[in-house]
Amino acid sequence: MAAAPPTAMGESSVGEGSAVVRVVRLLLELGKARITFAVTFSVMTGWVLFTGSFAPALLVPVLGVFLLACGSATINQVQEWRVDARMERTRGRPIPSGRITATGALIIAVAFLAAGLNLLGFVQHNAMAVVGLGAFAVLYYNGIYYALKRLTAFAVVPGALIGAVPPILGWCAAGGHILDATILEVGAFFFIWQIPHFWLLVNIFGRQYESAGLPSATAVISPGQFQRITVAWSFMTSFCGLALVLTQGVGLPWNFLGLGASIAVGFAALAFLRGAATARDARRFFMQLNAYALAMMLLLMADALAG
Repeated sequence: MAAAPPTAMGESSVGEGSAVVRVVRLLLELGKARITFAVTFSVMTGWVLFTGSFAPALLVPVLGVFLLACGSATINQVQEWRVDARMERTRGRPIPSGRITATGALIIAVAFLAAGLNLLGFVQHNAMAVVGLGAFAVLYYNGIYYALKRLTAFAVVPGALIGAVPPILGWCAAGGHILDATILEVGAFFFIWQIPHFWLLVNIFGRQYESAGLPSATAVISPGQFQRITVAWSFMTSFCGLALVLTQGVGLPWNFLGLGASIAVGFAALAFLRGAATARDARRFFMQLNAYALAMMLLLMADALAG
């Protein structure tokens, strides 16, 4: 029997490789990987703040939360695929673009959630609290927050509670108490930060939300009011960052870096307030605000590791 030509075998291997890449890319898109990576980074922050170190055991809550967040994001895409199909920003997502059915995505979501919750059950400390926090985050985001988004343009305020959960979960998984004032203050920072983060997204994509039939603050209040509300929440975020640095005993040089970053984002908020903010202005401030949150996580971890 003649052997298959090398070129044919090579083409087959390439085809199989590209198929694997497409599947991985699809899973990452369903799980909104860029957002879920940020979520797991805040889990890491909570862990390091309690232990003052990295350890192999950290991988368990980090991977567990990553899978759980991917499952929650996938369920959200199942819930909202019809709305996504009407928005330019989201119509290329897996379900509205036809790359997977809603049923197929739901099966993947269940697999993500089951794997994530199962993995969180293997943390070394406070397993029940950790699993409970993970389950609460999913139910709150895909249940309460999902319903509120269809009722009010201001659902982001109660919805931002989700941002406080990951660092508290990481703290608990490391052995900390769920009601410790230190981690609750960190959770409050992320809660406050999420609100202007979302307001800026609405500033950029508000008209698309309106055209998709979702309540949007851009249809309820004037551009000037919207701008001032966003800046007010941004100042609160900066104030919370300052409070973290001043009340948690952050040492040199991280305290100066934290103070500088908090003041800088305050000035960035003032710059955004000047004049009529354009979508370009909102995008720039959006990136600055996100960079600030990342910087605060890095410097808090650096201080804990140095201490």
